[in-house]
Amino acid sequence: MGKFFKIFFDYLFALIFGIISLPFILLAIIFIMICSPNGSPLFVQTRIGYKGKPFSIIKLRTMTNKKDETGQLLPSEKRLKFWGKIIRATNIDELTQIWNILAFQMSFIGPRPLLPNEMQIMTEEEQKLRQSVRPGISGWEAVNEGASSNRTEMAQFDLYYVKHWSFGFDIKIFFKTILKVFTFNRPDDSVRAPKVREEEIKEVDETADDGNR
Repeated sequence: MGKFFKIFFDYLFALIFGIISLPFILLAIIFIMICSPNGSPLFVQTRIGYKGKPFSIIKLRTMTNKKDETGQLLPSEKRLKFWGKIIRATNIDELTQIWNILAFQMSFIGPRPLLPNEMQIMTEEEQKLRQSVRPGISGWEAVNEGASSNRTEMAQFDLYYVKHWSFGFDIKIFFKTILKVFTFNRPDDSVRAPKVREEEIKEVDETADDGNR
């Protein structure tokens, strides 16, 4: 019953917040287009979703697309300009994910939506467990952002959430998220765990039955 209420409230509040936030999203889009006209104001990226299915997450762009002489994107800290910092500080860049909720791809509260390569830091069993719920705009890892020194530790927060999920746990995370938003307490990228390291990648059992994977 709790999961039914979660889906119901996700969709109901997504409709409400989607309407309320639309003017702010449009203003942010105009702001991005003025400050950084060379590129789409939207950032679309493939993430792994419910039951391991990939989907396109939608955010507002907060970085430039500048590349070095070899054609590689510059480090994040060099592409994050003042306008991107403003958008991130207000968390407006996350609002467009309401569209993902309305498409039943995400939830307000859930595990962080991972990139395909980030899934490799978990065993197959852990991946299956983690993706047994829809990823969230916020979650237990998100409100504890900065407490992990590597991606494996970050994944453990999300696995803990799935194992101990309850409607009350979602409410707790929701209010912790609201507190972070209104106190402008979103951690800087410099305190986040580094990208996936080779030694964190789990070995895949090649002998496993494909029908059970």
